[in-house]
Amino acid sequence: MDTLELLFAVCDRPREAGFVKSLRQHGVCLLHRLLAQGTASSEMLDYLNLDRSEKTLLLAVVSSRVLPPLMRQFRRAQSIDIPGNGVVATVPLRCVAGQRTLALLTHGQPYERQTEESTMPQPTENELILVIANEGYTDRIMAAARQGGAGGGTVLRAKGTGADYARQFFGVTLAGEKELVMIIAPTKKRDDILKAIIAEAGPSSRAQGIAFSLPVSSVAGLRRPEPEEEG
Repeated sequence: MDTLELLFAVCDRPREAGFVKSLRQHGVCLLHRLLAQGTASSEMLDYLNLDRSEKTLLLAVVSSRVLPPLMRQFRRAQSIDIPGNGVVATVPLRCVAGQRTLALLTHGQPYERQTEESTMPQPTENELILVIANEGYTDRIMAAARQGGAGGGTVLRAKGTGADYARQFFGVTLAGEKELVMIIAPTKKRDDILKAIIAEAGPSSRAQGIAFSLPVSSVAGLRRPEPEEEG
């Protein structure tokens, strides 16, 4: 029986066409494309005389049978294991709402539905940390995350809802314009990163950030620190 994975692919915008081509070649028909930005610090950008990197985030649902050859394709065709060429990660999907939705998401891919009601989650080496905060606090969030052991991240622009609910029940005012920061990090560093983010940009700060993590079942394109760097 097959499982389904939600695939996140982050790349520079000029490389987007190559990533899409690899997905299409493996029968992944339904894609969502979001515009994003990298989170390199202003000091590093100034030092390298670079502009803040414009990114594309591609979202797709991928069958577990498609995933291994697809990841090999990313490594071969997009050189994903070379730092700077992009990052691809997947998160297991636990439930899909309805047969028609399932058919739409898996169209063009080999997929045999599981009959079990549920499966036990397996330990993972990496986690996807998501931080939703008021607009303008990405640098503060990433500075805190790096203190906790994170590398880079990707930021998306968003718009919040539920401000009246939050004001009525929690006595806080939520800004409408939001930023979603995505960070892939080793599971062993997750707690330190989350604690650092909440201490610096949590709900009681002006950023009013909330943070949580999801298990990452596979990942490619992350730069692994050398032993002396971890020390």
